[in-house]
Amino acid sequence: MATKKKKTGAKAAGARIPSADEVIARLERMSSRATRDGMARYGLPSDKAFGVPVGKMRQYAKEIGPSHELAAALWKAGWYESRMMAAFVDEPERVTAAQMDRWCGDFDNWGIVDTVCFTLFDRSAHAFDKVDEWSRRRDEFGKRAAFALLACLALHGRGDDDEWYAKRLALIEQAATDERNFVKKGVLWALRGVATRGARLHAASLATATRLAKSEDASARWIGKAALREIPKRKPR
Repeated sequence: MATKKKKTGAKAAGARIPSADEVIARLERMSSRATRDGMARYGLPSDKAFGVPVGKMRQYAKEIGPSHELAAALWKAGWYESRMMAAFVDEPERVTAAQMDRWCGDFDNWGIVDTVCFTLFDRSAHAFDKVDEWSRRRDEFGKRAAFALLACLALHGRGDDDEWYAKRLALIEQAATDERNFVKKGVLWALRGVATRGARLHAASLATATRLAKSEDASARWIGKAALREIPKRKPR
């Protein structure tokens, strides 16, 4: 009987993990000017970016395999793509609270914020605490991170305490008056995410959206109306 050949590659036991410089050099070879120029259309900075599609980065990260040390070096390098790769290769169980705060302080665009929260941070043991802590941040992307993280925790089904999520609806209402574009969109994402966590939170999220839609504040009203259009379409799990 023929046997299947075992797959080989960087994920195999004992395989060599490339250095950050090697990863960055390969990212540069994978880049295209068209991709880099297109980043501006999505509000992403291109002054320190090569222009590599996200799908190619994810594929390359799978080839490399997990490495907390490589992730730290890639993040420190500061390139858009190196920081995306850091999120893809880091090991959630080794992520510390201090690391999360350092990276949050470096956030300077929504793409990195959302990718790090969606791919890595929401699997950290410290994620729930950071929602509350970061909701008090004053910088736009740090504050967005609080609500992006809340959205990711909810959407990925993290935790089993619905009361914790119910209490975070108050954070959403408090932040809804922040008119900064990336904050209010993060707040909306969080509200939509919480609404997916069962019938009780779906109803509570609709009630929150209804109050916001009637607000005299333009930003809160925008969030509320958008949520009322979207939440009914999202059936609770």
